[in-house]
Amino acid sequence: MRLRLATFALTALIAAGPAMAELVFPDLSYRTGPYAAGGTPFSDGYQDYFSLVNERDGGIGGVKARVIECETGYNTEKGVECYEATKGEGALIYQPLSTGITYQLIPKVSADEIPLHTMGYGRTSAANGEVFEWVFNYPANYWDAASVAIKYLSDENGGDLSDKKITLLYHNSAYGKEPIRTLEELADKHGYELTTIAVDHPGQEQKSQWLQIRRERPDYVLMWGWGVMNQVAVQEAANIRFPMENFIGNWWAGAEHDVTPAGAAADGYKSLNMNRIGDLPVFDDIKTYVHDKGMAAGDGSNVGKVLYTRGMYAAVLAVEAAKTAQEIHGTPDITAAMMRDGMEALEMTAAKMEALGVPGIGPEFSVSCADHGGSGQGIVQQWDADAGKWVALTDYIQPDSEVIAPLVEEDSMAYASENNIDLRCQ
Repeated sequence: MRLRLATFALTALIAAGPAMAELVFPDLSYRTGPYAAGGTPFSDGYQDYFSLVNERDGGIGGVKARVIECETGYNTEKGVECYEATKGEGALIYQPLSTGITYQLIPKVSADEIPLHTMGYGRTSAANGEVFEWVFNYPANYWDAASVAIKYLSDENGGDLSDKKITLLYHNSAYGKEPIRTLEELADKHGYELTTIAVDHPGQEQKSQWLQIRRERPDYVLMWGWGVMNQVAVQEAANIRFPMENFIGNWWAGAEHDVTPAGAAADGYKSLNMNRIGDLPVFDDIKTYVHDKGMAAGDGSNVGKVLYTRGMYAAVLAVEAAKTAQEIHGTPDITAAMMRDGMEALEMTAAKMEALGVPGIGPEFSVSCADHGGSGQGIVQQWDADAGKWVALTDYIQPDSEVIAPLVEEDSMAYASENNIDLRCQ
């Protein structure tokens, strides 16, 4: 059963002390609209993990979590409305799963002093904690993703891309435009020819774009897509017989629902992923403590899938940051400002992930005052249509910091100047 506005209501007593408040985690979800196929499994994984922590562990540091779900439909205006409607509930952290909503919330959370975690999306230069005190995008960002994709292609071509043509097919939004500057800088460095092709929301019409691709015959197509755009692109690529092994989506264009509608024609399609998938031990606990008790956020069909796992991973990172904040401040009843301190001191080690039942789900990384971006690493995975699953082709690939770091510095410093922000961490 999915609870909408008040999941997990409970008062906890700690060592005969006074009643403790709940720890509130809003879920700006989208289970409706053209992007629901991506938003639904993410939200299921996010909520199920908090249910698990409540039922198995008695909460976070003895205090139960309460998830407040608010439907945005992936609409920026509705996302802002959800933020305004829930922030007064004692919200500790926001994860909007939308670059458009993120851009609108950055000044709001900074003024309200509530941390914003945009995990692998949002404003890339928010990785600079000297400027963006309340915004985090660990473990990786869009510019990292662009670099990881190019590094993978470079390795596949013996380190030489100088004679290659690469096309970026992108969602015509702030999200889709994020990697363009990085890919241009990487083109200057590696010598490949870059073409960019936009696809308007929601992405159901792509005939002209793929006719252009067929005409220009690039060696590789990279895709920054989301929702139905991904499904249509994979089918259109198959229609023009573009080699699937040369078609690579980012980590928001690499879930099961992106490829299954095309059937066998999707075989060989590749994408990035910021988290590994597989039969993680934590899924057994979720079944026992959450689904078997009738507390699943959804119908249970998404467990173990790419975006369910990523939503769960986002919740893991939020819970571990909350634990860190409790340790730093010596109290289980943390505030949003304390939560920010926990996020800035978060460390995810292999041993910690193993202990949590999510071994290798993400790269090892740590966060600091200056670095809110994490390791930036990603893997490349490939769709095996016969087996009906994604197969990891690589280990975690390190992005090109020589290109990414100056871009983050330039953009974040411009933002600081425009908004009269004094640098921190000095």
